[in-house]
Amino acid sequence: MKQIFRLAFVAVIAGAFTLGGYKLFLEPEIVTNNKIQNEASTFIPTNYTGSVTNGTNIDFTNAAEKTVHAVVHVKNTTISTQPSSLREYFSGGGTARAMIGSGSGVIISPDGYIITNNHVIDNSSQLEITLNNNKTYTATLVGTDPKTDIALIKVEPDGKLPYIPFGDSNELKIGEWVLAVGNPFNLTSTVTAGIVSAKARDLNEFDGNPQSFIQTDAAVNRGNSGGALVNTRGELIGINTAITSETGNYVGYSFAVPSNNARKVIEDIMEFGNVQRGILGITGRNLNSDFANNMGIDETEGVFVNGIEKGSGADKSGIEQGDIIKEVDGIKIGKFSDLVGYLGSKRPNDEVQVTLLRDGKKRNVPVTLIKLETYELEDLGLEIKNATKSELKNKGLSYGVKVNRALTRDIEQYNLAGIIILKINDKKVSSINDAQRIMDSRHKSNPIKITFMDQQGDMNSFIFR
Repeated sequence: MKQIFRLAFVAVIAGAFTLGGYKLFLEPEIVTNNKIQNEASTFIPTNYTGSVTNGTNIDFTNAAEKTVHAVVHVKNTTISTQPSSLREYFSGGGTARAMIGSGSGVIISPDGYIITNNHVIDNSSQLEITLNNNKTYTATLVGTDPKTDIALIKVEPDGKLPYIPFGDSNELKIGEWVLAVGNPFNLTSTVTAGIVSAKARDLNEFDGNPQSFIQTDAAVNRGNSGGALVNTRGELIGINTAITSETGNYVGYSFAVPSNNARKVIEDIMEFGNVQRGILGITGRNLNSDFANNMGIDETEGVFVNGIEKGSGADKSGIEQGDIIKEVDGIKIGKFSDLVGYLGSKRPNDEVQVTLLRDGKKRNVPVTLIKLETYELEDLGLEIKNATKSELKNKGLSYGVKVNRALTRDIEQYNLAGIIILKINDKKVSSINDAQRIMDSRHKSNPIKITFMDQQGDMNSFIFR
């Protein structure tokens, strides 16, 4: 028994010494470390559990509720004529039949203006839209812009409609949460979520027609075209337009026209009846390591200026061949599609501040945009522009339009840039307006005949089917 009491007494004494040592030597050191950390901390712990507004716990319900009732189902009825004989093929005859396609649209005003994709309503003979509450209206076409794949249609509602306000697509950040709202596979009022995967994505990088899309991983399928891409505040920041897929269905990538560009297009349509495009007046290319090494420069981001259009804003402001454009109005320009995307929200006569590098030195240059005087013969894969009097005189011509460039690689191989088109379908062409009028009035299934003078001064005719 005495042995037990002796062991207990030793244990108590040892515990007292341990506690006293801790209080005397260790605790003051911990308090000191806390004081130093509070006074001058430059590190943020990774397990911070304070208030966080961004992350996977974000609430999408508010944005979905704000937008789902303002996205409509668009039904497009087209009349297709199928030739049943060789004679009907060349004369344009045949048996007519109705075909129905569908997509989505976004109400942008309470009085019934709706924005959608051009390919959703292309060649329509009748347009019908259905609201989320199953009300149906007949829509009329206000205007289209095939280049940006944007169209504006209008309904006459019996009251005010819910609509989505525009957001600023320039403010979008990569990694930001977004919602895609539309009607895939005729499933109305469908909402999917994703993040912004990339900005200024060019899907036609090698086809001479640069584009600038918002890329997301929100699920988008057939029928989503023309629907809304919105941020978590319920603001419209894009119009869902395309997917990249080998199967025809969503596989992880979807693309939207930025809202700033779409908004500018529909405002132009409403004010002018067509789209007023402002350009710097340069030709340029993307930079990369190989090109930089060949040119003896250090830059691998930006737009390298290959040429200047005489009389353009770039020419008048002193931009030179070999300059590298790095920013426009403070927006970083890493590649040509960045430049195209930003200028797509501007108009002729707008002034922009261009930041460029010349001989390694940074310069800020104000440039007044000029109007893009071109027209795309989409069915031919050619872009034309008005020929100058001197260009016509040098070729002994009194009228005609000039082929500015080929729009696809297939057409580029024929080296048609620089030819003068005199007639389309045997009708005289003196300006791009004449060409547009002829193309708009022709029957879509008929072949197209162009009469032109080539670079050697010889007259030729081509028939495109």
